[in-house]
Order: sequence, then C-alpha cells, then structure tokens
Amino acid sequence: MKIVLYFGSFNPIHLGHLIIANYVLEFINHIHSVWFVVSPKNPLKKDICLDYEHRIKMVRQAIDNYKNMMVLDIESRLIKPYYTIHTLNHIEKQYPMNQFFLLLGKDSFSSFTKWKNYQTILNKYDILVYPRIGKKMKSDQPILKQKKVIFLNEAPVIEISSSFIRNSIQNGKNIKSFLHEKVWIYIMKHNFYITT
Repeated sequence: MKIVLYFGSFNPIHLGHLIIANYVLEFINHIHSVWFVVSPKNPLKKDICLDYEHRIKMVRQAIDNYKNMMVLDIESRLIKPYYTIHTLNHIEKQYPMNQFFLLLGKDSFSSFTKWKNYQTILNKYDILVYPRIGKKMKSDQPILKQKKVIFLNEAPVIEISSSFIRNSIQNGKNIKSFLHEKVWIYIMKHNFYITT
C-alpha cells in the first residue's frame, strides 16, 4: 500500500491539517492512507509543546471519522533526539510491505536540507510539498530539481497555523471554527494555551 506520512508537532491539530490530509487522499493517485506521525519534540523548533499524550489524543479525536487516516504513535518509544531518519527506519522495519511518502508544508521543506541525513531521505522517499503563502525558496537550489520532490501546486492554500491557534486562545479569541469540535472541547476543558 502507498502510505503518506504526515509528520508534525500538531500543537494543536487544526482543520488545515485535516484539509491537507484529505486532499492528498482524494487527489493524489493511489494513496491508500495518511498516517499522522506526532513528534514529541522537533529538534529544529523552539516551541514549547503540550505533553505528547494530549497532542496524540487530540489528533485521534480529529481524525476519528476518517477511515483512511490514522495516528502512528512511534516517536515516543524512540531515543532522543527525534530525527526523522531514525523514525523512518523504524517504520520501514515495522511495515516492510508498504511504500511510504512524506508530506511537508513548504515552510518545513524550506529547512529540509538542515535535517539529519536529508539526502538519504530524499534518495529513498518521494516528498509531497503543499503550498504556503509567503514561503519561497531560491530557484537555483538543487533540491528543487529532484524528481522525488513533488509540489502540490493545485492543493488549496491553508493559512491556519498552530501558532495562530495558540496565540488566539491566549488572547481570549473564540476560534472554535478553526478546530474539530472535539479538539476545541478538549482544549477548553483543560484550559490549554491560556498562558505561554
């Protein structure tokens, strides 16, 4: 089966994440499933995340009604730091019959060459890159010419970010419409993101 791995902190997961995952399932040929790989801590980000278990639970709640989406809870069992190449190696061993793709936003892809063993990842996996407004890369970068990098230029541009969600909640804004209803209820129940 062809599986898309959607890596991220999902702090929190929002409707933009779901729209992008659904787009890949419906419009990219022969993709069977999207697996959300929730990262305990991104080595390249300084954001303070909610506890891993809370973020995992919110992702499960958000994708509950999507039969071809699932959460892959693997990085919590790996040794720090959580490098994507290590996670991919474990996934390959656990699911050797599947063909995997990576799904990245253009903002994440812009720092891809800083990833540990990025060339190994690029040689082995196709990378689907969805658009983000204002995220440009120098056109002369060799990575842009790699056949294994596929830009989803027809995908809807979703300008919702988890940092926007967090900041809005901290500022007392009602942003229920940006989140799955169960996720919103969970955040409000636990008073998440009220303070930094």
